[in-house]
Amino acid sequence: MDLGEAYSGVAISDPGGTLARPLEVMPSGRLEDRLRELFAEEAVAEVVIGVPRTLGGEVGFQAKWVLAKLDTLKSVFPTMRFVEWDERFTTRLAHSIDRQGRRKGGKRKRVDHLAAAGMLQEYLDRRGVLGSAQRGT
Repeated sequence: MDLGEAYSGVAISDPGGTLARPLEVMPSGRLEDRLRELFAEEAVAEVVIGVPRTLGGEVGFQAKWVLAKLDTLKSVFPTMRFVEWDERFTTRLAHSIDRQGRRKGGKRKRVDHLAAAGMLQEYLDRRGVLGSAQRGT
């Protein structure tokens, strides 16, 4: 099944790991090279990968593709920590945020951009809450 070219949204956090911001959207085939560049330029401690599970939480076609890509990234970057994150609602949230009138061709990339940042922010927020609970604060 040819779904056309797949794209990956990339976001990055501030050095303190509290605020996410969209970085870029790129063809998924370029993701490995771009991660290599980011690891050289930034102090990346971990990579959060969105897994698009079905509404019921099952692993569907797209999630299988992402998990296969994740396995490849883990083998290419064995010292990097990769975190799987449920991204079921991030694209819907990004659509609701992106209410600006964009041309149809640019809208998908814009939404991927926002979805990546939203997913990373959710992860950072959750990690911060869990970290506080573990420290007893």
